[in-house]
Amino acid sequence: MSKQNIVVHNKSSKPDNVVQDENQLIESCLAIEAQLPPFMKDYFIFLKNSVSIRTRHAYLNDILFFCKYLISETDITCAKTTNSITVEDFKKIKARDVNRFIGDYCSRYVIEKPNAKIIMENNNRALARKKSSLSSLFKFLYRDEILDKNITDGFNPIKLPKPQPDAIKKLEIDEVAIMLDAVENGTGLSEREKIYWKKTKLRDKAILILFTTYGLRLNELYQLNISSFNFNRGDFKIYRKRGKEVNMPLNKSVEKVILDYINKERPKSESIPPQHRDALFLSLQKTRMTKRAIRELVKKYTSIALSTSRENGYSPHKLRATAASSLIQYGFSIYDVQNLLDHDNVTTTQLYAAHKKNVKREIINQFEWLEEFDE
Repeated sequence: MSKQNIVVHNKSSKPDNVVQDENQLIESCLAIEAQLPPFMKDYFIFLKNSVSIRTRHAYLNDILFFCKYLISETDITCAKTTNSITVEDFKKIKARDVNRFIGDYCSRYVIEKPNAKIIMENNNRALARKKSSLSSLFKFLYRDEILDKNITDGFNPIKLPKPQPDAIKKLEIDEVAIMLDAVENGTGLSEREKIYWKKTKLRDKAILILFTTYGLRLNELYQLNISSFNFNRGDFKIYRKRGKEVNMPLNKSVEKVILDYINKERPKSESIPPQHRDALFLSLQKTRMTKRAIRELVKKYTSIALSTSRENGYSPHKLRATAASSLIQYGFSIYDVQNLLDHDNVTTTQLYAAHKKNVKREIINQFEWLEEFDE
């Protein structure tokens, strides 16, 4: 069968590509829901209206995984398929069953593939997410009077390590300079890499400058369009988590690298397939760059800055951390940086503030009571 064309009838302020990305996630959610027991239908509606699409997708995946576990690893149900698990089966589940699933089974399990055996190991953060998914489900089923007991009070706590500022991976300011020199001059690239670099260096530079200036998330950069930018007003539009629409101001550096790329390197509009003409960052095939391609690009240039292998280069999220700590080192307040990066909690931003070197010494050295030292 040929792939069905998708036509977007869009009356919202979101660009079509953002609507299409969201629709793909929604379709994936619906496909997962079809594999889950029908008695969870009201829970699906609850998720749809209470959490972001990505959180909804993650929760549904976790619940489907739990249902598969019930069938393959326990005698709680006789069901052969996940969507035939009954309410009566769920009523048999006790807190200890969930604790065994999360604490024992999920910590390490094996996926058998035709040509490989994949060992899956989860850290406490991943286990906490699974616990959150199941807690949400069981609390809802109890509140909706589908289950007689709320077993979530018996779920074992999962201790998450306190984030340590020194453990945050990011580039130092001098390493950012090395990275930008690499994209400007091809320094550190192999001869094969230079072949492609000559064709994409303005694009690559614009991507790295956007990441390190605004701390954009990968998805926020991936969704950027030509129409996202209003150069007359000096701003551009991005779509944050939970669908928040935000206008970001342009500075001269960002405006220059974007216009250089558009005017000097980006293919002319008439040569680009219609569905990709508005995409800002294009591949050599004249289609919107994939998230994977953007991720690999960032790893390549950051690995040069770090003097390490390409595999050990940093992800786009590490450039988000780079932007946060660099802004704070330049003297901007944590509240301004929190607002720019869209951190839900200022304590997240404070972690980057801890990277400001010798901050106590700087404060004390500039705060003298004796006039002879107060210069």
